[in-house]
Amino acid sequence: MESCKPISTPMELGLQLSKDMSPKNNEEGTSMRNIPYLKAVGSIMYLATTTRPDISYTAGMLARFGLNPGPGHWTAVKHLLHYLQGTMNYTLTYSLDKSSSKIFTTFSDADHGGCKDSGQSTGRYIIKIGTGAISWSSKIQGIVTLSSTEAEYSAAVEAGKEICWM
Repeated sequence: MESCKPISTPMELGLQLSKDMSPKNNEEGTSMRNIPYLKAVGSIMYLATTTRPDISYTAGMLARFGLNPGPGHWTAVKHLLHYLQGTMNYTLTYSLDKSSSKIFTTFSDADHGGCKDSGQSTGRYIIKIGTGAISWSSKIQGIVTLSSTEAEYSAAVEAGKEICWM
């Protein structure tokens, strides 16, 4: 993949990964055993947790299917590798944010019922000091929320806990 064509998004727009994309017959299962899915996702997870907040959502989605990945999941991994090819020079930059007098700037979000398999939402947040990200997370929520407001609130609570810890 080192000479692949770069693309501008870490995940195909509108793509929803699910267990339905797992191998449906022995032939697909056999072909997937020869593909280094877990090695690729493990490397991506390392990047997502250490220096690349922009891929943490996609990395978390891909990691959910490590036990039984299908061809569609592998296509999503390759899509992310194409994105990484085009963004290798991205860096975390820390400097004073002249537009804000606040120490921390925090964003949180959730996709209500985004997991087709369990109905759970994925909550995520990013915390910045100045212009640089210092903490980020993208995880499936431990509860099934009944509304988008509840999913957003749960994500905001996780971000608030992280700020209190800091």
